[in-house]
Amino acid sequence: MAPVLAFDIETVPDVAGIRRLYELPSSLPDEEVAEIAFQKRRTQTGSDFLPPQLHRVLVISCVLRDADHVKVWSIGEPAEDERAAIQRFWDGVERYVPQLVSWNGGGFDLPVLNYRGLINGVSAPRFWDQGEDNRDFKWNNYVSRYHSRHLDLMDVLALYQPRNNAPLDDVAQLAGFPGKIGMAGSAVWQQYRDGGIERIRNYCEADSANTYLLYLRFQLLRGAFDAAHYKRECALLRAAVEKQQEPHWREFLERWTDPLAR
Repeated sequence: MAPVLAFDIETVPDVAGIRRLYELPSSLPDEEVAEIAFQKRRTQTGSDFLPPQLHRVLVISCVLRDADHVKVWSIGEPAEDERAAIQRFWDGVERYVPQLVSWNGGGFDLPVLNYRGLINGVSAPRFWDQGEDNRDFKWNNYVSRYHSRHLDLMDVLALYQPRNNAPLDDVAQLAGFPGKIGMAGSAVWQQYRDGGIERIRNYCEADSANTYLLYLRFQLLRGAFDAAHYKRECALLRAAVEKQQEPHWREFLERWTDPLAR
């Protein structure tokens, strides 16, 4: 089977970029800089959710299923800069050429990675190939919406109708999967300000694992897996998670109640 890479990102406001765009003084605290951006966004759209170019990538969490095993890990540490984290992600895509799997990745994660990759000067030739380097990519690439090298599960399940979009946490819990662990996405900025980068990383890892589980269930739904194959794939993820020592993975296992995986 081709490698599968389920991923999720967590971001914080790009305070330095906001200062530059709005010509704000360096003496203004980060919280106030971000609040100015939130207020401007609320005035424009009614929501304080910032546009993709103003999200600084803090962590990228991944679940990789290759021919031999399942691996769960995160890219992005407190001492690592944004450019290095984004480049490492695209280097992995270059190496494995995986089936990318996300939940709303077409609506958020990939646009953020694209804008921030552009701003930071990273290189992602495999992702952007539409047949120029590899002829197969003309008919199946990562960029075209209806091609399958990137599977945005939320977009596909909603049949590309935004009114049908559903939150990852809802669908995961209804399917018997753990759902979000530790916090909600709206709490990430405050956690970051409080120094809770490890908690953010743990939360992001759980989201990527939930996304991968929903991908396995989708493979069952569309007939690519039978029940026995589905159970084997779930067992591989469970074995990978059981090797982890962090408390959030213990909670993840306790909340994983899917009867189809037993």
